[in-house]
Amino acid sequence: MKPWPALLLLPLLVSPLHAADIRFVTWRDTQGYLEPLIADFEAHNPDLKIVRDVGPHSSTEFHDLLAQKFRNRDREMDVFFMDVIWPAEFASAGWALPLDRFFPREAQKKFLPATIRANTYAGAIYGVPLFVDAGLLYYRKDLLQKYKLSPPRTWPELVEQAKTIVAGEKHAGLTGFSGQFKQYEGLVCNMMEYILSNNGDLWDETRLSGALRFPAAQEAARFVRDRIIGEIAHRGVLAYQEPESLALFSEGRAVFHRNWPYAWAEANDAHKSKIAGQVGMTTLPAFPGGSSAAALGGWQLGISRYSRRPELAWHFVEFMTRAETQRRIALQTGRGMAREAVYRDPEVLEKYPQFRMQLAVSMRAVPRPTTPVYVPLSNIMQRYFSTAISARDSDIDRLARHADREMDRVLDLLRPRAAR
Repeated sequence: MKPWPALLLLPLLVSPLHAADIRFVTWRDTQGYLEPLIADFEAHNPDLKIVRDVGPHSSTEFHDLLAQKFRNRDREMDVFFMDVIWPAEFASAGWALPLDRFFPREAQKKFLPATIRANTYAGAIYGVPLFVDAGLLYYRKDLLQKYKLSPPRTWPELVEQAKTIVAGEKHAGLTGFSGQFKQYEGLVCNMMEYILSNNGDLWDETRLSGALRFPAAQEAARFVRDRIIGEIAHRGVLAYQEPESLALFSEGRAVFHRNWPYAWAEANDAHKSKIAGQVGMTTLPAFPGGSSAAALGGWQLGISRYSRRPELAWHFVEFMTRAETQRRIALQTGRGMAREAVYRDPEVLEKYPQFRMQLAVSMRAVPRPTTPVYVPLSNIMQRYFSTAISARDSDIDRLARHADREMDRVLDLLRPRAAR
């Protein structure tokens, strides 16, 4: 990566800062972008030091780590990464600091609208978007060309293409599909894409009741069990999160792969991937009669309500989310960023021309509902989906009805007391 322009290294504050540590709860930086950014920030703010607390990669486990710190009223935690589904929960619990005084509406307009909506709860904003994710389909461009196939538009078509290619290649280690099917939040994203693309839903937000028992949702779950897991993916994917599923694809051992935008750069890096230059990317398929549905994902930076130094914490958040920082992260990692201008930057587009399509997909991506009870709902769905797709003879109808009943009890908490 080329050096940062000198202009970018000017101090952001005109008033002197008192010596302080800013404790930043993050995850292990596998792409190498965080340490240089933190070093640049500290070099030009010598009275500030960023102390990193590194949490687990799993979104579910990372959430549990943060929740424990909040419950303990940990005054040492200042800035933290926040999944797109957490702002409502953290706001309603009084854990996240409202950022309106730092982050006015004019500044918010520079970000993709969906990311601002995801960070807004009860009229206040609680996070500054950094990364934006939307589900995408990656495929072996060379293999589809060899068999004169176009990227699949439907899920059944994807299964048939995968079977054709695997049979034709006679490669003992080649499988048809790699995705994220471990019991964690990523499983909800994957299954949501199948269900919504079959005109189903996770739950009815108007009636506040589960919708997993209805035919469209059950058919999608049955398809994943019988045709994705049962026919074209090896059963190891039931334990895969993003890194494991991408590694299988990058090793040349899968024809199709579902992942987030960051996977493009990883799969096309000749130092990390055996299929660099042979990768295609497109929108996710749908079921016949349905439309492609990509789960909206992403990460934002929040400030703890218990922080003893919120102004200094904001100084770091502002640096990490400003336009030039997001542009630099995009150039280094290929990850989708939250500022719309990044997708129109000539240097970014020259290096990652797929950003044109990523912007369109991200603008249409479907967010998981903003609700303070999302986490217990997700836990119910994770258990249901994992059991439904992993057991070859699972009773999906019974499991779905049970999951809906559990979800109804959680959703009932949102009803006005008089209506219960």
